[in-house]
Amino acid sequence: MADRLKGKVAVVTGSGRNIGRATVLKLAEEGANVVVNARSNKEEAEAVAREARELGVDALAIIADVGDREQIDRMMSQALDHFGQIDILISNAAIRPHKPFNDVTQDEWERVRSVVLDGAVYCTHAVIPSMLRNQFGRLVFLAGDGAWNGSPERAHVSAAKMGLVGFARGLASEFGPQNIRANVLAPGSIDTSRANPQWYSQSGGPPTAAGIPLGRQGHVNEIASAIVFLVTDDGGYVTGQTLHVNGGSAYF
Repeated sequence: MADRLKGKVAVVTGSGRNIGRATVLKLAEEGANVVVNARSNKEEAEAVAREARELGVDALAIIADVGDREQIDRMMSQALDHFGQIDILISNAAIRPHKPFNDVTQDEWERVRSVVLDGAVYCTHAVIPSMLRNQFGRLVFLAGDGAWNGSPERAHVSAAKMGLVGFARGLASEFGPQNIRANVLAPGSIDTSRANPQWYSQSGGPPTAAGIPLGRQGHVNEIASAIVFLVTDDGGYVTGQTLHVNGGSAYF
């Protein structure tokens, strides 16, 4: 354990599996106590929390839908009651449904926005007071390369993801003097399991290594390591930025 984050408390949304789980464990390896969040799978979240405790830190598993502000507020209140502070927020939870733009309903758009963008805003709003009290805060919002490339049948998802960029830049400017840093991390094609493979269009399919200069998909631990860079002193002069971790993929 490197202990660079010893005594800090991190909330990682959508952390029952994949990038979220890897991030929880990387933060725990650095000494951070962690809040593991999942929308509905309590068993999965508890399993990740047990893994974190085995690394010598305290861990709390909380079920909450980040698309619902009341559930967000309950989660953060529970975390603050348990730990007394929140120092790091990793907004990882997302949904990525594929659907032709002309067929996207208002309810579908609002659901995507509520999880991807509104959830990040409300989670941040809930943790900022603790960060201001302690004059320390690290915020990382996960977007995705698809928002920069432009993906068919995902215009609504890209719109919500790109909102995170402006959000992070605004936070970085406003709260930098209080030692609160905010950044976006945009993963490329990452080898992960998918809970909802039906969301992929027939022409699109799940992410692959096609067109990646490094010739492979990324690993969840590589994303988690980049997040650790952003929240530790290694990234101490980085705020308001977007870090692309994508194996060298280019944009249109």
